[in-house]
Amino acid sequence: MNKSSFFIVGQHAVIEALKNPKRKVLRIFLTEESKKNIHRNSPNKNLLKDVKVFFKTKKELDKYSNKENLMHQGYVAEIEHLETPDLKNFIKNQNNITLACLDGVTDPRNIGSVIRSAVSFNIDGIIIKSRQFPNDSKLMYKAASGAMEYINIFEVANINSTLKNLREKNFWVYGFDSKGKKDFTDIDFKGNTILLFGSEGHGMHQHTSKYADFLVKINISNKIDSLNISNCASVVFHHLSFIINNG
Repeated sequence: MNKSSFFIVGQHAVIEALKNPKRKVLRIFLTEESKKNIHRNSPNKNLLKDVKVFFKTKKELDKYSNKENLMHQGYVAEIEHLETPDLKNFIKNQNNITLACLDGVTDPRNIGSVIRSAVSFNIDGIIIKSRQFPNDSKLMYKAASGAMEYINIFEVANINSTLKNLREKNFWVYGFDSKGKKDFTDIDFKGNTILLFGSEGHGMHQHTSKYADFLVKINISNKIDSLNISNCASVVFHHLSFIINNG
């Protein structure tokens, strides 16, 4: 497993990393003001205990985020990767699992936003191709706003074979496509579910769509051509959460 360290920036990304007992935080760089905010956010816990803390000016911290044009908000941390969960072990002896699968989605901001929505609406995990997952991207961590600490990311070598195996284990795969015949709100989501999303520009790969049991769509105004992948995911995740909580 790759244990190389990398930097993340932003208040929520850094604070949630500090809160996660499974996350190794090597160093943290703060302004004097951001140090006060950390203590305000967690008054009953010293999040900086056992962490090397360095105090810098805002200008000194800019070098960690200028390349990506991000706002660091006075928070920068050097962290290590979390253990990568195993999909096969995760689904063993579990029922009513809901996973999102991202096919060809590569933009770090979009991936981070999908992860943020997934955590917000209690999706059990994200399946993504290993080569397409930017696991040390500042952009992704910033967009996820701390949610990286609370999501299962299942990195797989091949999306198609993964979907094939999951179908054999009684998962229903719903592919989201503008050409789908049914609106997804008309679907009775039950049992183990895979929500399959393609990229905004190209949608699902044609071969991958063949592994969907159903192709469904999100009905939107004809004034708009399409939704961003992160918007699509948020709409779907919220709907499923509502069904579960009010079912």
